[in-house]
Amino acid sequence: MLALYIRDVRLSVRAGGGALTGVIFFLAVIATIPFGVGPDLNLLSRIGPAILWIGALLSCLLGLDRLFQADREDGSLDLLLLAGDRHMTPLTVLTKCLAHWTGSVLPLVVAAPLLGLFMNMEPAGIGAATLTLFVGTPAITFIGAAGAAVAVSLPRGGLLISVLVLPLTIPVLIFGVSACYGAVHDPEPFLQPFLILAALTLFLAVIGPAAAALALRHGGG
Repeated sequence: MLALYIRDVRLSVRAGGGALTGVIFFLAVIATIPFGVGPDLNLLSRIGPAILWIGALLSCLLGLDRLFQADREDGSLDLLLLAGDRHMTPLTVLTKCLAHWTGSVLPLVVAAPLLGLFMNMEPAGIGAATLTLFVGTPAITFIGAAGAAVAVSLPRGGLLISVLVLPLTIPVLIFGVSACYGAVHDPEPFLQPFLILAALTLFLAVIGPAAAALALRHGGG
């Protein structure tokens, strides 16, 4: 599993510039918001956490089609499915999800504090947004793994993955944004939505790879 993780991290960094593409798209989303809402710094500060989360969510969806596609094209996906028994395949998918998150999504989390400054966010809000993105974005990857597994056999399944995955990520988005607002507004709690967000990530870490493995075995692979 460690060798698979290191291999996939290297591929995600090298192949297609996935991490750089995601960061540039993240920056483009954040940079265009002030042109749409105007130069009101107070308004930008209020909506900053939500914009950061929406930008990160859309950026995460960009690279999901590469999660299994390259392995399917060179035949290594079939070897991975044949190498393990039914209990090993979800673990293999989980490893690939963690490698994809490390290579393609973690740079978005690292870039979030700088982009938070563009939105005139308070330091507490920037810290909360970065922390919630760090905890919540793996859940998006786990959900996306199931969509990527369903669409892996399609020639152009990238758009289909986004259509399938986006509605399922709404709870993650809601609790991530709620925790960010709770960090900067005293009446609103931070800990409760943050713990729910962490619980969602742990829950999807089990359900997502299992669903993706089932889809790969019965259709995608």
